[in-house]
Amino acid sequence: MPEAARPSSPPAAAVLSSAMVAAAPIAVLPTGPLVAGVLLKRYKRFLADVALDSGEEVTAHCANTWPMTGVLHRGGRVRLRHAPSPSRKLAWTWEQAEVAGAEGTPIWVGINTALPNRLVRATIEAGCLEPWLGPIGSIRAEVPYGAGRRSRIDLLLSPAEGAADPRPIWLEVKNTTWSDGRLALFPDTVTERGQKHLQELMDLVPQARAVLVPCLSRSDVDRFAPGDAADPRYGELFRQALAAGVEVLPCRYGFGGETIDWLGLASVQERQD
Repeated sequence: MPEAARPSSPPAAAVLSSAMVAAAPIAVLPTGPLVAGVLLKRYKRFLADVALDSGEEVTAHCANTWPMTGVLHRGGRVRLRHAPSPSRKLAWTWEQAEVAGAEGTPIWVGINTALPNRLVRATIEAGCLEPWLGPIGSIRAEVPYGAGRRSRIDLLLSPAEGAADPRPIWLEVKNTTWSDGRLALFPDTVTERGQKHLQELMDLVPQARAVLVPCLSRSDVDRFAPGDAADPRYGELFRQALAAGVEVLPCRYGFGGETIDWLGLASVQERQD
């Protein structure tokens, strides 16, 4: 597209100044049957021992290898998925953890890092993000991009025919469970991979739209900021990305025993208070 005809990205200031967009809960993804229990321990990054309410003790796969700051509590309530398969070593997967929310009321947090891509895709397909993304014609997952095409974008969206902005939308999803009160923070540890993703998103603008979607996997937060205390370099790159035209859409979710609900967007701030 010639430079003069290329639509411009929404300015970072517009994103930063927008108030939280609340929404009536919309069920976007069923959880399937989950089994409750108590966390005995998490170890070797990928394993968690759980005492089920039935009295049985099982070992579950933990897809979340991050520190899980604020949501990893030995003795805390958890929910597991039981999905035995000949191709899997473990029949159980740890899906949710119960924590004290910002107001002190217990809430469930989604800790399975394999879920957010599917969850955000379901949110887009349900039309919840159309006011910000525009009408979407097609969605592709894990498309190569970046230097030497050595990275893979989580979702590549093609606008529907006749969309006001015809540019492709490259969308990177980040599961976010760390919080400070009602402020969601990402990351909770140094992430060179996350830093690289921000740089690659910046490289896409303005020929394409580049969108960062923090998947806020807890219902008690209404603002989002980079976790400078855990990774100062990520915070620097986050602010550079905003200035460069990368869009940030922090999606809020509530985790129940039967469905995961979209709760609207959180507002964005450049740094932690």
